[in-house]
Amino acid sequence: MSTAIDTKTLFRFATAGSVDDGKSTLVGRLLHDAKAILADQLEQVAATSRQRGFAHGDFDFALLTDGLRAEREQGITIDVAYRYFATDRRSFILADCPGHVQYTRNMVTGSATADAVIVLVDARKGIVEQTRRHLAVVSLLRVAHVIIAVNKIDLIDFDENRFVEIELEAARVAEQLGLSGIHVLPVSALEGDNIVDRSERTPWHQGPTLLDLLESLPTAVEVEDAASPFRLPVQLVLRPQGGLSPEIADPERYRDFRGFAGRIASGTVSVGDAVDVFPGGHTTTVTGIHIAGQEADAATAAQSVTLTLADEIDAARGAVIAASGTVPAGRREAVVELFQLDPRSTTAGSKVLVKHGTATVQALISEVIDRRDLETLGHHDAETLAVNEIGRVRLRFAADLPLEPYAQSREGGSLVLIHPADGATLAAATVARD
Repeated sequence: MSTAIDTKTLFRFATAGSVDDGKSTLVGRLLHDAKAILADQLEQVAATSRQRGFAHGDFDFALLTDGLRAEREQGITIDVAYRYFATDRRSFILADCPGHVQYTRNMVTGSATADAVIVLVDARKGIVEQTRRHLAVVSLLRVAHVIIAVNKIDLIDFDENRFVEIELEAARVAEQLGLSGIHVLPVSALEGDNIVDRSERTPWHQGPTLLDLLESLPTAVEVEDAASPFRLPVQLVLRPQGGLSPEIADPERYRDFRGFAGRIASGTVSVGDAVDVFPGGHTTTVTGIHIAGQEADAATAAQSVTLTLADEIDAARGAVIAASGTVPAGRREAVVELFQLDPRSTTAGSKVLVKHGTATVQALISEVIDRRDLETLGHHDAETLAVNEIGRVRLRFAADLPLEPYAQSREGGSLVLIHPADGATLAAATVARD
């Protein structure tokens, strides 16, 4: 019996929000009510809840995700907690992200590959600065779906008017950030209202429950990547060169094998397709597709594959194989939206390494253009960007990169800035429109 997850039904989502908005409790409630918790784990969490003197019943749902000792002692989330579960309709990977400002960079990590982000809002407080910060990150990363969960609705006596106020404010912020199609729903993570089952205490809410949304929203691949031109960043060139396992049935067939392995970033590819290779601009034809050791006629976005080509192409790690005629021209300069992750500030003149796909090149921060004000969501002149700040900078690269606007391609327009001395991740960046 196969234990592999069906990637066609895999949905990734993250949670975010201001501190104490109830993210971990919501995730724990979702796992519990979706029957995704083993009995022995339930018993352990119940015992820990009793030892801690949990005041809201016999079960602290947050303990299902706050796994670090420091998290349990302080009652906060520090690290990104990943959990895997499945329902009858879909398999899920969720990332419970921290709410504190100093851990906002972890929220970037958790949301970068998400199909959806659930942003929690305390019904008593409404939209606060940290909510704007998280929504700005979601906008920066162009996450396909944004779910704003107005939590602790039970603490305002399920007041419809207050919910509508928050809903309208959230819509205004989303419009300022260019977010479209947001979903706003009233929930109580502690009580379970509208998490898995529809609440009778919010008869004025006619929309879906949280789980209904997660089970029905299309993935990012379904929304964007599958319809985009084919892109395969080359991760590894496979050359057996005689070092073949004796178990191979036909070793002569693979003795001169030369395959280009990687994960398809976008689009689809079939045997016989014409492709271009960057750098170099060479055009050739796909002669074979291998997936998990098996030959295939076609492959699509998010699958890891090995391609064989009709011609001997000089391509190594960092090259990009793309649908013919679609490869963007190489660029040595770009303006990017940057999210500062490292405590060391970003300043003009700093030398960094830039990772794009599987390629890593030297680069220079030639200019810090401006910084985003997370209260007004406007831009202001700036000379530096400190940790957790968002702004625009100009980068110059030591080699050509096939960059695309992030609004057009999440894979082709995303960059990571790395410190050249210690290898630390300095910032995440997305390529702005020309």
